[in-house]
Amino acid sequence: MKQLTDQDIANMIGAEFIPDNRQTRNRVRAQLHLSTRIPIEQPVPTHTILDLHQLTQEQAWSAIMDIAKSGTRTATIITGASGILKIKFQQWATDSILSPYIASFSPINNGSFSVKFKRQTKKSTSNQ
Repeated sequence: MKQLTDQDIANMIGAEFIPDNRQTRNRVRAQLHLSTRIPIEQPVPTHTILDLHQLTQEQAWSAIMDIAKSGTRTATIITGASGILKIKFQQWATDSILSPYIASFSPINNGSFSVKFKRQTKKSTSNQ
């Protein structure tokens, strides 16, 4: 089977053919200064580590909710072996508005948890 060239495609459509590739898009964005107007979407990491040491309860809550809503699939959350955040995280994960985001969580050791988040759909993240 013949490999179509850009010239073959241009002849078929009767106009100049410009392939849609990353290099072309980046060149156009640079020329139009779009990086300052339209941010490039960053991929969501599949796993993240969150260390809650030195955070207040409010800061810890906010950081955990940000991860839950981000689309990250798994996280290691370090609460510390003693203190209120270890207790609070377990309460939040089982009985709060955080719990619908969590598929499961389990202790890794005395001061950290492995967390699996549920896959977020566009509809459920926009309503939160």
